[in-house]
Amino acid sequence: MTYEANTPEEYVAQIPEERKPIISKLRKIIKDNLPEGFEEGLNYKMLGYYVPHSIYPEGYHCDPKLPLPFMNLASQKNSINLYHSGIYAKKELYDWFVAEYPKHAKRKLDMGKSCIRFKKMDDIPYDLIAELCTKLTVNEWINIYESATKKK
Repeated sequence: MTYEANTPEEYVAQIPEERKPIISKLRKIIKDNLPEGFEEGLNYKMLGYYVPHSIYPEGYHCDPKLPLPFMNLASQKNSINLYHSGIYAKKELYDWFVAEYPKHAKRKLDMGKSCIRFKKMDDIPYDLIAELCTKLTVNEWINIYESATKKK
């Protein structure tokens, strides 16, 4: 589902009523737990958490006008999705998350390379997501990103 919004608040206002408390809770958890330097806004028509140009002026290599993306949160047709670039880019973080997930949720992990899908809203591991948010600082994320994208 795509929402036409200019601010995170406008995005949340447009999602289905039954999802608003869940998205709001996830949004608060992310904002409360991401290390200093990440900012919230809209990226790719989703809630986005990114490294702003004031910290990383080069921006995203695919479109330097965009800030360096890190996480996104979206209300999709059949699920709430959390996209975490660090899980995709750092194998140790992916392995940690996959190992920890069953300790925090009753249902099987539904995950792609960076996308964690929550189809059952009553089994979202909020504490695990809070911990995941703390795992990479802005500088660590920039270093991982540059090591993957810069020519040596």
